[in-house]
Amino acid sequence: MGYRHLTVHPASGSLGAEVRGVSLASELPDEVFAEIQRAFLEHAVLFFRDQPLDRVQQLAFASRFGTPEVHPIVDGLEETPEVIRVPKPAGESASFGTGWHTDNSFFPAPSMATVLYGEQVPPFGGDTLFASMERAYDALSPSFRERLSGLAAVHSASRAYDPAVTGEEKYNGEASIRYRWSESIRDEVEHPIVRTHPETGRRSLFVNPMFTLRIAEMTASESRALLDFLFEHCAQPDFQCRFRWEDDSVAVWDNRCVWHYAMDDYREYERLMYRVTLTGDVPR
Repeated sequence: MGYRHLTVHPASGSLGAEVRGVSLASELPDEVFAEIQRAFLEHAVLFFRDQPLDRVQQLAFASRFGTPEVHPIVDGLEETPEVIRVPKPAGESASFGTGWHTDNSFFPAPSMATVLYGEQVPPFGGDTLFASMERAYDALSPSFRERLSGLAAVHSASRAYDPAVTGEEKYNGEASIRYRWSESIRDEVEHPIVRTHPETGRRSLFVNPMFTLRIAEMTASESRALLDFLFEHCAQPDFQCRFRWEDDSVAVWDNRCVWHYAMDDYREYERLMYRVTLTGDVPR
């Protein structure tokens, strides 16, 4: 089925598409957003270029997908607390999102989607990689998929945010991104390893190296062996697409079925991004 109000160009054979023909700064008619939503569910990641947005406009666009959430650990902007400022100063390594993960999978109801805006990006480097967890699931043998059915994994923010693990810099004002201590950092939640998308009905793997600690009701060695296999399997290039950022670009991805990875290969340049995540559902 084609699109009447926009053009959609697939970015790879696995996931992702670039959308043209719309201005995200304006109030999109319902019929136009309906096509964006359809493309989102079909491709799981959408890219928009040449979209100069202020924070109110970004938040308004994100709100069309769902309810923006205030992060319990990373401070948002004072005037729009749902929007997180993500700066990377020149001469420093990137520190936010630099590893395969699903945003906020440690929430009891993990974030449904993320809307990321690039205000200032380097002339090269800093690409974002995306991987389809639906393709990763489909590539498993039927017997292995059956083995995963009914298993749950434990997710936590501790590996990424606990000062005992990552250091105090994030919480004493020395980091470029503002953080605040929350007891939820050490909380643990369980989610099924295989989840069903609530809108498409498609199945995908729901573990990730950044926030998944172990598999419930397994020994440490059993859990590590299975997670190591799944992490390596899910990171295969065949399941991926790659987005090269330009100023005023927007990426929207579905955290229910997508991993992403922020490349840290532009140390000499600064970058400034703004992120909004949207409230999700309890994985089933």
